[in-house]
Amino acid sequence: MKKFTFKGVLDGFRSSMQAAPRGTEQEIQETLRPEHFQVKKTFRHGFPFSPTALAWDPIQKLLAIGDKTGNLRILGGPGVDAHVRHDVGEAVLHAKFLINEGALVTVTADDQLHLWTFRQKSPQRLQSLKFQRERVTCLHLPLQSKWVHVGTERGNVHVVNVETFALSGYVINWNKAIEVTRSNHPGAVVDISENPLDASKLLIAFESGLLVVWDLRARTAEWRGALGTGGPADGVRAAAWQHDGKLMTAHIDGALATWTTRGPRPSSVSYPHAKATKDGKLETCKPIHRLEWKTSKTGESLVIFSGGLPTDKAGKTHSITVLNGKSTTVLEMEHSVVDFVTLCETPHTADYQEPYAIVVLLQNDLVVIDLLSPGYPCFENPYPMDIHESPVTCCSYFADCPSDLIPAFYSVGRQGNKKVAGFSEKLWPINGGEWAPASCSYSEIILTGHADGSVKFWDASAGTLQILYKLKCSKVFERGGVAGGGAAGEESPVAAQQLALCAESRRLAVALPHGHVLLFKFRKTETHGETHVIEVPMITDTLEEETSPEAEGGRSMSFSRGADSVEGENRRSGVWGGWSSLRVRGASGTGGARRAAGFQPALVALQPGPPHAVTALTLNSSYGLMAWGGDRGVVVVDMSRRCVVSALCTAALYHAPRHTERQRSPSLDQAEETPRPSPALSPEAPEEAALPPLPLEEKPKLDPRRKSTSWKNFNLKRQLSKVDLKFKAAFAVPTENNLEETVAEKSTSQFYCEATDKTDAAVEPNAESPELDDNKTVVNEEDKSQLSSPLRVCSDVFERMHKELQEKRSSDVYDRMHKELQERWKDKEANEPAVSPDVSPVVEEEKATRPDNLPLFEEDGRPTRPPRQKGKIKKEDVEKKDQRDQRLLSVPNIKYSKQEGAKETRRKQPSSQQASFAGNLMRRFSRIDKLDSSFSRSRSSSMSSLENISQEGIQCLAFADSYTKKSDPTTLLPTLWIGTTLGSVLTMMISLPEADLRHTQPVVVSTSGGPIFRLRGSILTMSFLDCNGALIPYSYESWKDDSKDVRERRERTPTKQSSSSSGSRMSPTPGPTECSSTVGDRQFVVIASEKQARVVALPSQNCVYRQQIVETDFIVKAEIVSLKDSVCLVNYLSTGHLAAYSLPSLRPLIDVDFLPLTELSFQTQSKQRGIVDPMLSIWGQQLIVNEDTDQIAKTFCFSNRGHGLYLASPSEIQKFTIDAEFCQQLNEMLGEVFLARDMPEPPKESFFRGLFGGGARPLDREELFGESSGKASRTVAKHIPGPASGLDQLGVRASTAASEVSRAHQMVVERGDKLSQLEDRTERMHSQAAEFSSSAHQLMLKYKDKKWYQL
Repeated sequence: MKKFTFKGVLDGFRSSMQAAPRGTEQEIQETLRPEHFQVKKTFRHGFPFSPTALAWDPIQKLLAIGDKTGNLRILGGPGVDAHVRHDVGEAVLHAKFLINEGALVTVTADDQLHLWTFRQKSPQRLQSLKFQRERVTCLHLPLQSKWVHVGTERGNVHVVNVETFALSGYVINWNKAIEVTRSNHPGAVVDISENPLDASKLLIAFESGLLVVWDLRARTAEWRGALGTGGPADGVRAAAWQHDGKLMTAHIDGALATWTTRGPRPSSVSYPHAKATKDGKLETCKPIHRLEWKTSKTGESLVIFSGGLPTDKAGKTHSITVLNGKSTTVLEMEHSVVDFVTLCETPHTADYQEPYAIVVLLQNDLVVIDLLSPGYPCFENPYPMDIHESPVTCCSYFADCPSDLIPAFYSVGRQGNKKVAGFSEKLWPINGGEWAPASCSYSEIILTGHADGSVKFWDASAGTLQILYKLKCSKVFERGGVAGGGAAGEESPVAAQQLALCAESRRLAVALPHGHVLLFKFRKTETHGETHVIEVPMITDTLEEETSPEAEGGRSMSFSRGADSVEGENRRSGVWGGWSSLRVRGASGTGGARRAAGFQPALVALQPGPPHAVTALTLNSSYGLMAWGGDRGVVVVDMSRRCVVSALCTAALYHAPRHTERQRSPSLDQAEETPRPSPALSPEAPEEAALPPLPLEEKPKLDPRRKSTSWKNFNLKRQLSKVDLKFKAAFAVPTENNLEETVAEKSTSQFYCEATDKTDAAVEPNAESPELDDNKTVVNEEDKSQLSSPLRVCSDVFERMHKELQEKRSSDVYDRMHKELQERWKDKEANEPAVSPDVSPVVEEEKATRPDNLPLFEEDGRPTRPPRQKGKIKKEDVEKKDQRDQRLLSVPNIKYSKQEGAKETRRKQPSSQQASFAGNLMRRFSRIDKLDSSFSRSRSSSMSSLENISQEGIQCLAFADSYTKKSDPTTLLPTLWIGTTLGSVLTMMISLPEADLRHTQPVVVSTSGGPIFRLRGSILTMSFLDCNGALIPYSYESWKDDSKDVRERRERTPTKQSSSSSGSRMSPTPGPTECSSTVGDRQFVVIASEKQARVVALPSQNCVYRQQIVETDFIVKAEIVSLKDSVCLVNYLSTGHLAAYSLPSLRPLIDVDFLPLTELSFQTQSKQRGIVDPMLSIWGQQLIVNEDTDQIAKTFCFSNRGHGLYLASPSEIQKFTIDAEFCQQLNEMLGEVFLARDMPEPPKESFFRGLFGGGARPLDREELFGESSGKASRTVAKHIPGPASGLDQLGVRASTAASEVSRAHQMVVERGDKLSQLEDRTERMHSQAAEFSSSAHQLMLKYKDKKWYQL
C-alpha cells in the first residue's frame, strides 16, 4: 500500500478544485486601472441610412442631413464630418440653418423643435420646444432673422423665437386666412415663404391648393388664389418666388402654375412632362414634390423640380428636371429623390442668385450636379458614401497594422481604378469648415465583406475613411455560375461570410455561404497562372452525435438534412452544386487566367454536398495552415502543399488520440460516383468503392475504413445497417484470428461503440503511455449474431420511411415513424425479458460501458471538471487508477466509464444499454429539441429559438504554440485550439515537417481525445499570455514579392498587432527560470464564452482565474486587446453594456451602458422578415435569435489601442474607443465645423425703385412678434431645456463671445489697414500738391517782370 501523505491529499485537492498557482496574484503586475477607460463614440463614416431631411448653409458651405432614426450629419470639406443624434430617436422631418450663425433648427416626428449649435467641434443641442396639440408640417426661417415660422397640420402658423425658444403671441389662424365664404378646412400648411421684395408679405400654401399672401403688419390676408375649386386634384406640394416677386407653385397632378398675386387665377399653367394622347388629352402625371426658381444675371431663369413624370414612368424612373427657358433637361437618378437644394452665389432672395450646382439627396446616395458645365455633369463625391454599394455582411478592424500595408493596397487599388469619364472637372462645392490632418503614429485598416462577394479595404487612420482597394471574389469563378444568384430572396453564392487576414504575410481567406473557402495572396504585379482547386471531403456525422455533447437534443445528419445530388460530370469539370453552380476560373488544366495586381487567388477549397456555413475562420502563415469550422465540424488545409490535412466532425474531436494526415489533395478529375474516404483515414488506407448495403441477417466482415456516403446515392437502410454492425460489434468477444483486423478498425472508426475505442486514452486525452496498446478491445466476429439488434425490430419502419421520403408523400414522416418506433419498442420490452449478454468476465474487465446519466454540475454548483492526466501510468498509481478514472467530463452523451466498472454496471442494469440506445435513437427523430440551459447558447429571448439548436458546432479557432501536454511540460507544440457552440475547448496537435521538407512532407495532426476545458455558453475568443501576463507573440511568415528572390524568414509579432510605439508588453516565450509562479506553468490561455471567462495555466491546465460575466444575458462579442502597455478582455453584452476586465486576474475595470442591442436589430432576420415575438411585442422589444446575434457579432469589432467599430446602419460604420487618453486627444483630431465668415452685402436698391416704392422693404420683426404681440397659450407648446445648461451653456456663450471678439478684432485690423492706406494716399497727395506749388511759383517768377507784349 502506498504511504499516506498530506502532500498527496493537497495535490489531489488542488487539481480537483483547479486552484490558482501560488504567487500568481502577487507576482503579475497589472497596470490597467478604471481611470484609464472612457467609452466614447468617435467617428462615423458612410451614407446616412434612410435620409429624410436636407439643409444648406450658403455662407459656411455646410450640408446637413437628417435620417429616420434621429441622426444628424453635418458635412463640409475633407475631414469635416460632425455627427449627433436626437435623444428621442425620432425621424428628422425638417432642418434649417441659421445662415452664418453656427446654428441649426430641426423638427422631429414627435413634433419637437430642436436648436443645435456647432460653433464648437462637436455639435450640441441647446434647447427644444414640444408642440402638444398640433403636428408640425413645415418650417421657414428668413435670412438674418431670429424668428422662425412653423406651419402645422391644422393650418395654423406659429412664430418661435430662436434665441429663447419661446412661442410668440403672434399666430396666423387658418380661419382668418381663408375666405369668409369657404366652407371647408384648407388642410395642412405645406409651404411658407416670404416675398423677396417685401418681407412683410408671407406666402402660406395649404394642402388643398389654397394660396394666401398674409400681410404681417396688417394681420390680414392680402391675396388669395386657387388653381381650381379646391378639389383633390388641385392640391399644392411646393411653392417658389422669383427675385422680382413672381410666384410659381407645384401641384399634385404634375402641373406648374405661375401667379402675379393680382388675380385669384394663375397667369399660366403648364405640364412639363405630360404629352397629348390620341384623343387630345394630356397624360396623367405624378405629383411634383419639390420646386425652386432661380435666376442669373445673364437673364437665364432655371426652374428645378423633382417628380412630375407620367404615371407609367414614375415608378421606374427617378429624376430631377431642369427647365432653362424653352429647353427641358431630365436628369435620371438611380434611387428615389428625398430632397434637393440649389447652391447659389448669394443667399439674398431679392438679388440674382446665380445658381451653380444642385445637391440631390437620394434614398441611397448623395449627388451634386454641376449647372455651369455643358450636359450638367456630376461632381465626383470625395466622401466614403459607397460602403453600402452592396450590403455589408462582415467586418474586420486592424488598428496598428504594418505601416507598409496601406501604401501597398493604395498602389494596386489605383492601378485597378480607372478614372470614370463624365464627372465635372470642378472642385467639390461642399467645402465648409477646416481640418488639419493629424499625424497618426499608427495605421488603421478596415475590411468590409459584402453580399456581392466583394471585399473592400479602407484606410481608417487619423479619423478618415478612404477606399484603398476592392477585391471581387466573383472573379474567381466563371460568370455563368455567379450571375444567376439563386431564387428571389436567396443569398448570393459568393457573399463574403467570414474574413481572415494575415497582415504580415498579406494572405486573405474568405468564406462563402455554401462553405467554399478562398485563399488569396498579395502580389504587386499582374500575373498569369492557374488556380489550385481542392475538394473538402463532406463531413457527415451519422450517429456520431453519440459522442457529442447535447446530442440527445439533436437530430442525426442523415435524417435532418435532405439529399443533395451532385453530378459526376460537373464534379470532374470543377462545377459544384449550391444555390448556383460555381466554376473556378483558371483551374488546373484550363491554361490559367490573368490575375490583376493585388490579392490573387492561390487556393480554392470547394465544399460539395449540402451547404456547410463557416462560422470560424483562421490562418497561420508560419505553419502554412488554414482552418475553418461550422456546424458539422472543422477542416484544416495545408496552404503550402495545397491539400486537406484533416476534416473531422465535432464528435470525432472527442475520440481517442489519432493521427490524421493526407498525402495528397483529392483530384477533381477522378470519378466521383464512388464515395470519398473520410478525412480521418490513415494515409495508408487506399481509396476504394463503398460496400453495397448488407442485409441485417448476414454476418458481414467489418470494413476497417469508413466511407463518406455520397448525397446522391444516400440510402437510409444502408446507413442503419452500418450502425447496426457497429452496435453488435460492441458486445462481441474477440478471437485471435481477427485481432489485427479489429484493431485497425478501432483506430479509424468514426462511430462510438461500446468498448471499441481506446478508452484509457479517451479519459486521459494527453496520455502517451505504451500500456494503452494493451487495453484495446477487439471484437469476436463469430459472436456478432448472438445479440439481437434493436434496429432489427424497426427495420421495416425505416424502409417505409425511406421510401416515403424518396416519393415525398407527406411531411410528417418523422413524427409517424417516431410514434411507431416507440410502440414497437415497448412491445418488445414487454414480450422479451432483458437478458444480460454472456460475456467473459475477463473481457468485461477490459471493456468500457456508457453511463446514461452523468451530472453536469457538482454539489457546489460548479461544472464537473474534465479529466486530467498527471503523466504516464506507473505501477504505483494502479491502486488510484479507479479514483482517477472516475473524474469524468460532465457532458451529456460523452459518457465514458473505465473498464473496471463495466461488469458491475451491466449486472445491475442488464438492459440499460439497449434501452438507452433506443431512447437516443428515438429522440433523434423527435422534432422537440431538449436543451440543457446550463450550456445552451442563450442568445434567444424566445422559446422558439430552441429549435435552432440541433448539434454542436465550431465557433472559435486559434493557432498557437502552446504547452498542451501535461506529460511534457517543456515542449512547445503548434496547436489548433477549437471552441465549440456548447462551451467545449478542444485541441488538435500539429506536427510540422522540417523547413527544408515542408513542401514535400505532409503535416500530421492528432486529436486530444476530449475537451480540455468546459465553459457555459458558446466559446467566443481565445488568446494566450506568458507567465508575466503579456500577449505571447505568434510566428508568421513575412510577405515577399514573388518577382524577387527573397529568402523566407520567420519573425515574431504580437497576437493582436502592436508596434513598439504602443508599448504593449510583448515578451518571448519564457523559460523555466522566468516563471516564478509555478515550476511547470509557462502560459495562460484566456477563454471567453457567452457567459463567463476563464484564465487557465498551461501545461497544468489549472483554472487560476474565473469570472462570471453574465447570468441571464449573454455576450455578443468578446476580444482580448492590447491597451496602455497591458492587455484586457473587452465584452459587448446583450444588455448594451461594454465591460472590460484586466488580465490575467479578470478584475472588473469598467461596465458602462454603451449601445442598446435593439439599435443593431436591422441586421437580424426577424427584423427583415417582420417577425415579432408576440410576448415580446407587449414590452416593445424585438425578437433576436441565435443567428441574428451571430450576424451582429460579425460586424462588431474590437482592436488594439482600445479602438472598435460596429455597423451602425446598413450604410454607416461607427467607430468608438475605450481609451481615456485617446478621448482627450479626440478634439484635436476633429475638424473645425464653423468658421467666422463675412455676410455678403444685400443688393443695392435702385433709384427708381426707391422713388416709386419698389424694391425690398425692411421689416421690424421684433416689434411684430415680440412682447407687444402678447403671450402665447401655454397649452400649444412646452419648452424643454437642453443638456447644455449651467456651465455647459456658459461655455457655449463664452465661445460665442470669443468668436464675436475675434470677429471684432478682425474688423479693427481691417479698419486699421484701410486707415493706413488712406494715410499713404494723403501723403502722396500732399507731396504732389507741394510739387505743384513749387512749379507754379517758378512759373510766376519767370513771367513776373515781363510786359504783356513780351509774352
